[in-house]
Amino acid sequence: MTQTGASRREFAKLLGVGGLVAAAPSVLTGCSAGATQVAGVAAARTWKVSGTAGAGLGGFDTAIKKLMQDRNIPAGALAVMRGGKLLLARGYTWSDDTSLSARPTSLFRLGSLSKAVTATAIMRLVQDGRLSLSTPVTSLLDLTPPSGQTADPRLADITVKRLLQHLGGWDRDITPDPTYQDRLIASTLGVSLPVSKADMVKYGAGLKLNHAPGSAYAYSNYGYLLLGQIIEKVSGLSYATYVQQKVFAPLGITRARPGKSLKADKAPGEVPYFSQYTGKSVFDAAGTTVPSPYGSFNVENRTAMGGWLASAVDYVRFTKIFDLGTTVLTQASVAQMFAKPETGLNASGYYYGFGWNVRDVTGGKNTWHDGSLSGTTTIVTRRYDGVTWAVLFDQRDDPSGLTYTYADISAPLHTVANNLKTWPTTDLFPNYF
Repeated sequence: MTQTGASRREFAKLLGVGGLVAAAPSVLTGCSAGATQVAGVAAARTWKVSGTAGAGLGGFDTAIKKLMQDRNIPAGALAVMRGGKLLLARGYTWSDDTSLSARPTSLFRLGSLSKAVTATAIMRLVQDGRLSLSTPVTSLLDLTPPSGQTADPRLADITVKRLLQHLGGWDRDITPDPTYQDRLIASTLGVSLPVSKADMVKYGAGLKLNHAPGSAYAYSNYGYLLLGQIIEKVSGLSYATYVQQKVFAPLGITRARPGKSLKADKAPGEVPYFSQYTGKSVFDAAGTTVPSPYGSFNVENRTAMGGWLASAVDYVRFTKIFDLGTTVLTQASVAQMFAKPETGLNASGYYYGFGWNVRDVTGGKNTWHDGSLSGTTTIVTRRYDGVTWAVLFDQRDDPSGLTYTYADISAPLHTVANNLKTWPTTDLFPNYF
């Protein structure tokens, strides 16, 4: 089967489901075949479970193993934190490939869980007085459109804050996501593949906005691409260097790094990615057919919007920033990230903050996000009661036809958490940091 590098929403349409399934309620009442994986013989697969779980947390193992086994997902990882303590750190392998072994520290592509990282870096610049949320993007970046095109005059109304909240005015349901249009960008600009982030920015600058800035929520990878460029412009550092110095280093997170597109360039400890689909390479003019996770989209250009690599334990460690237990952001900065946007609540009763979906509930806030790339499914959940988990999988499609939505992954974990009467008190973080 062939699938070109599709966006999350385009992939969801392929499966006949909606885009992001926001099911964060008040609390819910691999394979030897290589990168293009066919289901294979399930009987040949065996389980490997690595890492440690606190006493009484076996229900999480059962839930993850069922999710993976139902979908023939080769590798996964789960980290569960409560009250700032790491209670469970697991790697799961369901494969006939004896060389594959997921660990709690295995690196996975994060997909859009990267957006919270970018939003945190922006807020650190704001907190340090180097950037204002009200600054128009046009005063920070050169948004000159391609030759022969005219910029939408409303670009001047797009502020840093509106980029963070997906209120910039680009709508991928109307105009295809420019961050997945590599071949069109190369043709339009007269440049060779692979295109650069600057090429993507220039191409997007020529697109007419689908909504007046600030008037409608529409999820925008392009907006977060611009935020990554703003971080570079204001900090004077590369995006990744600034994030590693100001966001990850204070937490002792050293494994996280930008991902690479090609399998030959995978990082040490990074899992392989699997899909039943192939696509045209965005790295050569011939359009060579490649396994969809490896070259049908440009991971290097996606770091700020979806290209970070990290382990599950790294990501829950990162979320400690929002529990106010670190030096990265102040309480006031975190409150701004979770503040209600000018558009208010959506029809489902929640809203998008800065890199997080947010629902106000009795006792606090539930915040969450999902991530999706060919070969990647990820979710993070922060419950109002202090329980946080991150789940990372190395697959987002398979011949079963089962979906990989936020609700699919999170619902069984909420059930496990809700049924726990007592929680362990040990902290596994010292094992990994």
